[in-house]
Amino acid sequence: MKKLIQIWSYISIVVVIIILLFILIYIGKEGESQITAKFLFENPKGMLLGEDGGIFPAIIGSLVTTIIASIISGIMAVCTAIYSVFYVKNKRLKSFIGTIVQCISGVPSIVLGLFGYAFLVVTLGFGKSVISASLTLAVMIYPFIEVRIEKSFKEFQKNYIFASYALGISKEYTIKKLILKGNTKEIFSSVAMAAGFAMGATAPIMLTGAVVNTSVPESLKDPFMALSYHLYILMQQGIGLDRAYGTALILVFLILIINIIGGFLGGLRKNEWDN
Repeated sequence: MKKLIQIWSYISIVVVIIILLFILIYIGKEGESQITAKFLFENPKGMLLGEDGGIFPAIIGSLVTTIIASIISGIMAVCTAIYSVFYVKNKRLKSFIGTIVQCISGVPSIVLGLFGYAFLVVTLGFGKSVISASLTLAVMIYPFIEVRIEKSFKEFQKNYIFASYALGISKEYTIKKLILKGNTKEIFSSVAMAAGFAMGATAPIMLTGAVVNTSVPESLKDPFMALSYHLYILMQQGIGLDRAYGTALILVFLILIINIIGGFLGGLRKNEWDN
């Protein structure tokens, strides 16, 4: 039975790797011809979107909203995890917090987009803007980060924590210097994965800030273009499929870069802590 499980695990891993490689190779093959300086650094042009020009505003818009959303949700998730693991003693309250986080994770992205539109765009008067979309994305990826960070905190070696308390070190100092530094890799990797998730999301931003065509946003109150929404529009129009593949290739590339940077920074900080 054990051997059968191992064989099935290996088969599953191989299948996942093959699927991933197929997606990357196919998108790369179809979109590589579009990757030029003009495509990367010019604004969209033409009577129909995608006929000419590039995707520069969409690249900047995606990066800006993803960075803002990741920072906001990352801070919220770390604070929630610290409070839940190290401060909450009441089991009912801890269970309630966990239930709320799970409920947020189960809300469809289009519903989050509708919430962002009703509350941020209309009620608070932010309009369709970078800040509205970023806050909506932050809510979407918050549970994704919180669950992983909380799990990492719970699995942290308890003898280190008890030794710190035994030496008379305060809980706040222990959390700051021991817990957070010891879990840096997990925090960075969780935020990086969530950032990739946010960058690829379309439904939340199409209602809160993304538009078909505009220039690079100059403030947080401006609307913006995004790679995921731009790709959706190109596919919906049925024209410029070659440019759609080029856009998809850039989107996948940026997501991979974000995950690599997150893993590198997390590993770097963890090595500093270990030393």
